[in-house]
Amino acid sequence: MPVESGSSAASRQAKQKRKCHSLSIRRTNSTEQDRGGLQRDLMESQDSKLPVSLRSNLLDLFGQIEREFENLHIENLELRREIETLNDRLAAEGQTLEGGDLAKGALKTKASHSTSQLSQKLRTTYKASTSKIVSSFKATTSRAVCQLLKEYAGHRDGIWDLSVSRTGPLVLGTASADHSAMLWSIETGKCLLKYVGHQGSVNSIKFHPTEQMALTASGDQTAHIWRYMVQLPTATPAADLTQQQQPPPYEEDGELSDREEPDGEGEGPSECPCVRVAATTLRSHQGVVIAADWLVGGRQVVTASWDRAANLYDVETSELVHSLTGHDQELTHCCTHPSQRLVVTSSRDTTFRLWDFRDPAIHSVNVFQGHTDTVTSAVFTAGDNVVSGSDDRTVKVWDLKNMRSPIATIRTDSAVNRISVSVNQRVIALPHDNRQVRLFDMSGVRLARLPRSNRQGHRRMVCCTTWGEDSASCNLFSCGFDRQAIGWNINIPALLQEK
Repeated sequence: MPVESGSSAASRQAKQKRKCHSLSIRRTNSTEQDRGGLQRDLMESQDSKLPVSLRSNLLDLFGQIEREFENLHIENLELRREIETLNDRLAAEGQTLEGGDLAKGALKTKASHSTSQLSQKLRTTYKASTSKIVSSFKATTSRAVCQLLKEYAGHRDGIWDLSVSRTGPLVLGTASADHSAMLWSIETGKCLLKYVGHQGSVNSIKFHPTEQMALTASGDQTAHIWRYMVQLPTATPAADLTQQQQPPPYEEDGELSDREEPDGEGEGPSECPCVRVAATTLRSHQGVVIAADWLVGGRQVVTASWDRAANLYDVETSELVHSLTGHDQELTHCCTHPSQRLVVTSSRDTTFRLWDFRDPAIHSVNVFQGHTDTVTSAVFTAGDNVVSGSDDRTVKVWDLKNMRSPIATIRTDSAVNRISVSVNQRVIALPHDNRQVRLFDMSGVRLARLPRSNRQGHRRMVCCTTWGEDSASCNLFSCGFDRQAIGWNINIPALLQEK
């Protein structure tokens, strides 16, 4: 079979190229000659409200755009022909190609290879973060079972903070804007004791690790340490408790009408005994004391204030030991490590700081910068982690050994208030401004959302959560500006706890 020589094939392609190029030039020239007449015909035939000069300018611009597209089209055709010529030469030299189409040529093969490498790299880089984001939107009904067990009502204003005693008898403490703190029986929901020694809003309450003492912080620029003695009442029989606490039909995101709002002068616990004088009063702040906590051992306490400082006090002498300064704006929270002399303070300056008092000669401080709005709280876990929540609608988990970036980030749809972490189950409870409470594990996977309706759950902003894992019934408590605290039973499968 005769084979055409390379020179004859190349000459034939050159002739075809010149022929097509000359045809395209003639077509372009004829189009340019007729364009002026076409514009005039359009202006005369169309009924437009635009001025003639404006219409003429528009037609000129459209004509220029059309000419540019024609030139680009011609150049594209010429480039395609050159690529086909190169492919023919490669085929003549013995390299096998899958046809002469541009989509199957050598250049396309190289580009596809580079694209596949880039996409593989992107998948590898963002696989973990994408899976975390997607997992937070998965259904959570089968992950954890949440049940409302008890409501603690009696305060006349919103409840800012709550805590569970660390030693017996186990009681629930609440701090309220009505200038009082109350101690409650967890099992019965009855008020056992009321502290009324503050002259301002009580913003925080924490219990001594081994003794029956409570530490409260107030808007009157002081922190008080006061002793309590309570006797737990007899629990309600199980049958009566079931009848009283029968939950109503669940209504998703129901609203509370103004008629259902509790009266501002609601009846407080009339038979509740009161404590009016503090055993120790800590003074030195020049602003609202927003939070306070006991250091490990209970011999020292730390307070956080709106005067941008945190103070470390000696409990026995009431003397100021250290003033922790460095924040640029008001402090919002402070927390101590359960087993080490570590303190973390959060602030409106979008940062939180870690203060290390383990070495008496050196008091080091580390600054965490990972949020874009007020850090509302930062708390320690049982291990080497810190969990921070912010008004920027994120919660971040940090490793104390590597504090450059968080190891997990939880993104929510509402500002986050004072969070808490379960010691046994390592579950984070997030109270939100939108009346919701959500549960996440330490890796950022959503476990549950506590139920809420018109008659179940919080009706206003949820301010704080705390875990009471030593309690026989409720193991999570929440409080809000609807003037009540709620006890929940959270049942999380053991498989999730192992993860």
